[in-house]
Amino acid sequence: MIRILIISLLLLSGSYSFAQQRMLSKTGKIHFTSDAPLELIEASSNSLKGILEMPTRKFAFSVPIKSFQGFNSALQQQHFNENYMESDEFPKATFTGKIIEKVDFSQPGTYQVRAKGKLNIHGVEQSRIFKVKLKVDDTGIHFSSKLTIPLSDHNISIPQIVHQKIATEIDVDLKGTLLKPQQ
Repeated sequence: MIRILIISLLLLSGSYSFAQQRMLSKTGKIHFTSDAPLELIEASSNSLKGILEMPTRKFAFSVPIKSFQGFNSALQQQHFNENYMESDEFPKATFTGKIIEKVDFSQPGTYQVRAKGKLNIHGVEQSRIFKVKLKVDDTGIHFSSKLTIPLSDHNISIPQIVHQKIATEIDVDLKGTLLKPQQ
């Protein structure tokens, strides 16, 4: 416990200068679609949070699984959390890594980059590379990406009885804005 406090104090002592190089997103949006032969399931969350260290291009994002809303029914949302995502045991999905391409975040413009890192869903971590669109302007860094996530890659199994109602690959759209932390 003392080690954690010492590390935290060291990080906080250098946080002012480091904060100038860090961007945060507290209200990113993530939307998923399961388009199966017999049913279309969609849900969204406005709880995507993330951080980007501009000099190193390293990032970390997370979303609480229970924050997803918009299912076809309350029972469907319950099954999503209890039977498939097991959100009490695996409460968050995370993606940590680095932007591959060099980007001058001080220059306004639109950049197509690749984010390489570890995607952790349902307690299973997989290496991934995703294409990301970045738009840098005076308000921050706006990001968006479209992903396809195979459920089997994260040990999420679909019972035979509902295999026509749940897609084996889930389409995910995410977007948000990274802002400088307030001093």
